[in-house]
Amino acid sequence: MELIISIISSILLSISLGVLGIWIYFAIFVSKSLRYAPKLDKIIESKERVDVILPARNEEKFIAKCLDSLLKQDYTHLRIIAIDDSSTDNTANIIKEYARRDDRVVYLHAGEKPEGWTGKNWACYQGYLRSDADLLLFTDADSTFANNLVSLAVSKFVANSLDALTLMPRIQCFDIFTKITLPLLNNILYSRYSPLRVNDPKNKLGYFFGSFFIIKRSVYEKVGTHKGVKDELVEDGALGSKVKNAGYKLMMARAEEYFNAVWARDFHTLWNALGRLVAPLYANAKFTAIGIFLATFFLFLYPFISLIYSIIFQGIIENILLVVNIITCIIMLSMSIVQAINLRLNPLYALGIPIGAVIIVFGFLGGILNARRKGVRWRDRDYVYKVYKADGFQP
Repeated sequence: MELIISIISSILLSISLGVLGIWIYFAIFVSKSLRYAPKLDKIIESKERVDVILPARNEEKFIAKCLDSLLKQDYTHLRIIAIDDSSTDNTANIIKEYARRDDRVVYLHAGEKPEGWTGKNWACYQGYLRSDADLLLFTDADSTFANNLVSLAVSKFVANSLDALTLMPRIQCFDIFTKITLPLLNNILYSRYSPLRVNDPKNKLGYFFGSFFIIKRSVYEKVGTHKGVKDELVEDGALGSKVKNAGYKLMMARAEEYFNAVWARDFHTLWNALGRLVAPLYANAKFTAIGIFLATFFLFLYPFISLIYSIIFQGIIENILLVVNIITCIIMLSMSIVQAINLRLNPLYALGIPIGAVIIVFGFLGGILNARRKGVRWRDRDYVYKVYKADGFQP
């Protein structure tokens, strides 16, 4: 029996050392990302016309705040094209009222989406058809902005001769499950989708945050518009990848001090958001999706399971395993505390990362299991995985 435990412990120690090495790498790279990622810094005079393309579906709780913050922008050459994506609540009426009061707001009804299109992509495409500005700013209806954000963003765009600019928001958290999950998940965001990678012309990774990206009209058209990613459930990532791979100059900058966005509004939308990332990928690339799930398990959940094991069983190998697991968990906790502070959350929420790890891992597993049976429900619509994909989630 002791021999079996010793063999198991040796295997677990090998895995734990590998996991520790990865978390050390994450800690170094995330630290570099936070320190060296470009930020919005100055305003220069610009007369570039900007059309904001704002799709909205059942956003009656958020759309007014979003429109208010856009109308308060100090950038003068701005028009807002707000597209109602067949909402079943009061969203359309709210947009119409704003359009009636202020001619900078244009109301547009997207109509029923054709088969093969996601609702958001169809709405964005309709907004583009209605626009005529040289710069297009795509954003989400649950985002809010500082009064000088557009001025700062356009200045960064012009000063760096960019083809596209995307900004990293501060994600708002409303429920306790999102508050304990997002700090852990943000560590992956700042490593895998780091501005240091996206801004490196030698790196193939291209990515947009759907809550804010500005793109030249000519570039948007050359990469196929949203029509080119019409069946994408992670359309912002897919579009950013197309822009980068086409050789255009793309920049990702930090802007947490200037605007907020919402990723998950409650546990249900958090669970669906996690599943939405991996489920369509499983439908098109099963082994890749399973690989992502296993990597997530070993990075997030395994250290806590292995820690419990190393406490229960005693021995030289188990003691070494215990030390390795403690160091790994301390790194995970420290990084999550930093991310919680960055999200303006109480750092104590970082103590819930074991629960956050369970939610992330089983959220991905649930997405894979759903992909075997059915589609995903997103924004009150059902999408079948054989029709829709998630290439924008770039593992």
